[in-house]
Amino acid sequence: MLKFVGRALAGFALLLLSFIAAGGLMSAASHPVLRGRMVDIGEGRQLRLVCEGPSQGERPLVWLEAGAFGFAADWGATQDALSAAGWRSCAYDRAGMGFSPPGPAPRDGLAIVSDFEKLVAASGEKGPFILVGHSMAGLRLREYAGRNPRQVAGLVLVDAATADASETEAFKPFIKAFTAASRWAARGASLGLFKPLAHTGLGDKIGLPPAAQAEKRWAFANGRHNRTAAAEVALWPQSAQQAVAEPAYDPAWPVAVVTAGPVKGRERRKAMQSAPAERSKRGYVDHVEAASHTRLLGESFAGHIVKAVEFVGGTGKGG
Repeated sequence: MLKFVGRALAGFALLLLSFIAAGGLMSAASHPVLRGRMVDIGEGRQLRLVCEGPSQGERPLVWLEAGAFGFAADWGATQDALSAAGWRSCAYDRAGMGFSPPGPAPRDGLAIVSDFEKLVAASGEKGPFILVGHSMAGLRLREYAGRNPRQVAGLVLVDAATADASETEAFKPFIKAFTAASRWAARGASLGLFKPLAHTGLGDKIGLPPAAQAEKRWAFANGRHNRTAAAEVALWPQSAQQAVAEPAYDPAWPVAVVTAGPVKGRERRKAMQSAPAERSKRGYVDHVEAASHTRLLGESFAGHIVKAVEFVGGTGKGG
């Protein structure tokens, strides 16, 4: 019996090592080419920046902030759609994510927003801006807007968490569960377990164009990227507190909210997400029931984000 168990364990170990080795070869052969450029933000640090679309002209620039585990690649389809509609947009990789080198710990909301402020200043792009944030980025938009009100032309919250909701008892179990899952994801990626899965549907759950998709698949299996993301998620409560400490959105700012998934059965969650638009003197809410949290950013649904940007930018009408 023991001999059989030993052989089984040895066979499993060999299979696991082969699985990881195959994934390593696939990953090495498909390392993406850098899009955009590296921007110096001071103190010897750089962040990767991807700006697309026509020159700014009279329209505000659109800044795109990705959610947990996200980086510039997440916005690939959205940037294509914005460019086609005549908007200039910029997305970036937070420190330690994607192509950006790591930054000093802790990676809480204050650290991330401070980096973003430096990137905006170094980018040469002129405000005020339309700020677009997905998922956990809702916390960072609140903090940036509170610290830099003169830079805000309007906001688009894409299936975003709000700082106020994150402080409620009802939301805390989700944060706890997501933090635990993020730590396991970081461990799996660090062990190389995700590399063979990068070219499956798990590698790109958004639906991205080829160049951005290659980046997303690479980051999905990258240990450093996942460890940084898990560290950010672990600091969600602190980041929410930092965001709540900033003033609420000015009611004069136009605010568009785009959510994913059906309304029925999620009425309370949808109401919390919609609250910033409801408080605005010029608000807009779009519930995209056919979309998932990630697919909302992809080629199938990016038009909804463009429509929200156009509403906030004054070139479209609310639904």
